Amino acid sequence: MKPDKKQNQYRVNEQIRVREVRIVGESGSSVMPTKQALDMARDQGVDLVEISPNANPPVCRLIDYSKFLYQQKKRAKEMKAKQVKVEVKEIRFGPQTDEHDYQFKLKHAKEFLEEGNKVRAYVFFRGRSILFKEQGEVLLLRFANDLEEVGKVESMPSLEGKKMFIYIAPKKAGVAKKSQQARDREASEAEMKENAKQQKSVEADMETPANGGLFANAKISADALKKLTETEEEA
Repeated sequence: MKPDKKQNQYRVNEQIRVREVRIVGESGSSVMPTKQALDMARDQGVDLVEISPNANPPVCRLIDYSKFLYQQKKRAKEMKAKQVKVEVKEIRFGPQTDEHDYQFKLKHAKEFLEEGNKVRAYVFFRGRSILFKEQGEVLLLRFANDLEEVGKVESMPSLEGKKMFIYIAPKKAGVAKKSQQARDREASEAEMKENAKQQKSVEADMETPANGGLFANAKISADALKKLTETEEEA
């Protein structure tokens, strides 16, 4: 078995050789001799675990060491799950990219940025097309301008060999993609809510007073309603 680095990270019980420690718990904290803290740990059937060795005096907890390690691993796993992995997505242009191709790549760049990824767009100059480097710079600046709602420019266009790059970072942190199962569940819940809403609407229509007729919910003026009533009475 591989050695557990976490397990060797903390000093426990007799490994703690300072004269006094600060014990922290739900009821607060107190400073006491290390020997007294060890006696308390034995009496409670737990361990004395040093969690902050650089404090003065070092901070310790009275807790089951295996339980403490489990809590640390669980917390680290939860924090890792919450982190959004940032990737750098590349978008390639030619110096004379047509409008359709430009819009297609612009759409993908927006999706990348909304997901929290960075975008590295570049214009590749093949052969004598390097003569159009100004045209490539204009294209990249337009690209950055069209993405200003979702991205911010990290560096202006710069020529590196036969490629001119621009780097764009997301303005907001990305949102982790939902699984297909989660999307299906949300769609099903939304459909159920819509059906319930429509059912209530039908029931409300059925309860509308007879003298209201088709105009019960219509937004008409009082004069128009009066004329309509008079017409019905004459008829």
